[in-house]
Amino acid sequence: MLRICFVLLWIATVAAGPAAAADAAATAVRITARALFDGKAMLEIDGRRRLLNAGQRSPEGVLLLAATPDHAQIEVAGTQHRIGLDRSIGASFSPAAAPRSLLLAPAGDGHYYVDGAINGTGIRFVIDTGASTIAINRQDARRIGLLYRVDGQPMLVETASGQARAYRVRLKSVKARTIEQKDIEGIVIDGDYPSTALLGQSFLNRLDMTREGVMMELRER
Repeated sequence: MLRICFVLLWIATVAAGPAAAADAAATAVRITARALFDGKAMLEIDGRRRLLNAGQRSPEGVLLLAATPDHAQIEVAGTQHRIGLDRSIGASFSPAAAPRSLLLAPAGDGHYYVDGAINGTGIRFVIDTGASTIAINRQDARRIGLLYRVDGQPMLVETASGQARAYRVRLKSVKARTIEQKDIEGIVIDGDYPSTALLGQSFLNRLDMTREGVMMELRER
């Protein structure tokens, strides 16, 4: 009888072990919207203020999905919440994973290339710190399925060959290897330029970029 009780106690302890460990690992936080703007929000997360752009995740693991002057839409541990100005929520979630980073070496032409995706369709980028936004040509836009002439805002841009017609668009998601950002501005140039998509500042300014020798590192904030 004693042996049976011991076995039952051991089974109960093992069964409870993972759940207990998960509860211990979970972190309870209070999130308050302190300032709201179109596309960005100042969130106070356990006393720390974080200014986030839509699509950006805080070091604590809070993802800002969207923001207007009236409310912020956030995601915590896979659950979405809507917060008004100076309103708070309590949430529990596991500590955020370490920020993702990419280490890039220059190609033979001296440029830095990285494989990624736009709206889930694979594409190759060249890092262009001088470009204000992501830029792709019309062939890539059609392959991705962008209706840029319908949904885009027409404009003129300067290229190596002179002025060209282009369209400003919003991209649902942009990935560079494992680093993904959402709701990013881009332009489609209605021609064959650029032959390789430009990964410009609309993506890069959401990351930390460092150089050591010839190596370039891109790291999530």
